[in-house]
Amino acid sequence: MRFTKMHGLGNDYVYVDGFDETVADPAGLAPTISDRHFGVGGDGLILVLPPSDPAEADVRMRMFNADGSEAEMCGNGVRCVAKYARDHGRTDANPMRVETGAGIKTIDLRLADDGTVAAATVDMGEPILDPQQIPVGIPNVSRVVDLPLRTPSHALQMTCVSMGNPHAVMYVEDVWNFPLETVGPQVERHRLFPARINAHFVEVHSDGEATMRTWERGSGVTLACGTGAAAVCVAGVLTGHTGRTLLAHLPGGPLELEWREADNHVYMTGPAIEVFTGEWHA
Repeated sequence: MRFTKMHGLGNDYVYVDGFDETVADPAGLAPTISDRHFGVGGDGLILVLPPSDPAEADVRMRMFNADGSEAEMCGNGVRCVAKYARDHGRTDANPMRVETGAGIKTIDLRLADDGTVAAATVDMGEPILDPQQIPVGIPNVSRVVDLPLRTPSHALQMTCVSMGNPHAVMYVEDVWNFPLETVGPQVERHRLFPARINAHFVEVHSDGEATMRTWERGSGVTLACGTGAAAVCVAGVLTGHTGRTLLAHLPGGPLELEWREADNHVYMTGPAIEVFTGEWHA
């Protein structure tokens, strides 16, 4: 089976071209191929597939975390899917429509001098704030904004947003010294989150700039999370920490976010990088 290793800001996945390859059990393959010691290594497995309806989308993605669980969407991953599809001749559409588990995402591609995709702006769609749709098990509230969350080790304040997948955003004074490896899994599997959740810890620098670290549902600590950065942008507006335009610094690099009032959509701009290709024989 041929594969391609790609990353967006260090949020790396193994990509398989489903136009040519058949993966019978992607949920079973994901933990093995994602293993950084005995496999290719990555935060998970992403399949680049023909769209369900060519009239509606140009390409389709399916995403599996490193533990084999399937996720709805990945902001860094969808940029790489668009890059792969364009660079490898699956479609020349620009903007490109990518079918995901969280709906069809429209992506504007930025091309390098050699015609390959260097970066992309993704229309992430409207944020979902209804607790039942995120989902968050807190009754009788219309939004989860700055509400208390207690874990075995910390008392936190959380703001919850879905960008097609669920996110909890928490603000801290010193994000680099915060015990992410301890608190992240406690938040992910907290009883309030029936579908588990992505946990983000954010240190604000100014109205338009913040640093975030992520514990990603099903993958653990990751260098970047695109849907999470979009959720952080929304949470910043809801809590008054930051404005509608945000430069988010992630361990893997910066992302540009904007939650536009005109259409209520969040737009994310960042790079997409192809690292290497290979063959999987296991």
